[in-house]
Amino acid sequence: MSSQGKHSSDKTAATSATSQAGRHSPQQSQLDFELDFFEGVLNRNPEYIDVLRVHGNNLTLKGCYEDGLSIDRRILELRPHDPLAHYNLACSLSLLKKIDQALRALRKAIELGYRDFRYLREDRDLEAVRRDPRFRRLLREFEAGLV
Repeated sequence: MSSQGKHSSDKTAATSATSQAGRHSPQQSQLDFELDFFEGVLNRNPEYIDVLRVHGNNLTLKGCYEDGLSIDRRILELRPHDPLAHYNLACSLSLLKKIDQALRALRKAIELGYRDFRYLREDRDLEAVRRDPRFRRLLREFEAGLV
């Protein structure tokens, strides 16, 4: 996820942003800053879906796959019919090498309308799932239905 804003050379703005988000030091990476910031937002509003999505993505970027999976499951509780939520769940499960569960989540995402088959073939998060022959069968099944 790219940063949500630019760093300011204005000392007042920097101080204000730092105190607002908590503890952002020069040694802290942008990713760590965003993780801290969005965790604080979610502590105040745990069902803020847009923040949940960004936070889950950031956790995955940080390599915290179990935590990312937990966020994906929270999103599914809030949006059970959202194809992107199921797709992201499949990605998290694939990263954790839970292939059977990942394929089920991916199937559900497609059944609910996820149609970016080109990206499915390229997404690094799905690398473990793509090695399974069931992945190719799943794509053939749904792509054939679209023709």
